[in-house]
Amino acid sequence: MSVHDFSVLKANGEEVQLDSYKGKVLLIVNTATKCGLAPQFNGLEKLHQQYLEEGLAVIGFPCNQFMNQEPVNDDQMEETCKLNFGVTFPLFTRINVNGKDAHPLYKYLKKAKKGLLSSEIKWNFTKFLIDKDGQVVERYGPNVEPKKIEDDIKRLIAI
Repeated sequence: MSVHDFSVLKANGEEVQLDSYKGKVLLIVNTATKCGLAPQFNGLEKLHQQYLEEGLAVIGFPCNQFMNQEPVNDDQMEETCKLNFGVTFPLFTRINVNGKDAHPLYKYLKKAKKGLLSSEIKWNFTKFLIDKDGQVVERYGPNVEPKKIEDDIKRLIAI
């Protein structure tokens, strides 16, 4: 099993098979526009732009499970990310990352790489680094700035 076995929905309702990312390094992030960590959108976008041609894809999953920090609908969220943070990387529909209604992708990610004390996502901007074969390589906590992941990304791109 790998990340490539899952499908997700774009904000417009279009289904995307994650196997379309085979051969690319993925950085999967749960996001929230009203979160104090939202400035990380800038760092995520910088990584996306810098390594897009080399095979990196940053993909975001808005989540409203942490203190109602993603209260807007998918269209508004996407627009907010573009206007406020210049985001061009794909943002998918708002999902749950924890609990019985957690998206199957996040159930898989959490099982593949547990956090420090448990497998549950603790906050917005938890990041998962995925290799070209769809395997979870690393999990980074919310406070890990995107630029701190850059060397790991470069290593995976070079493989």
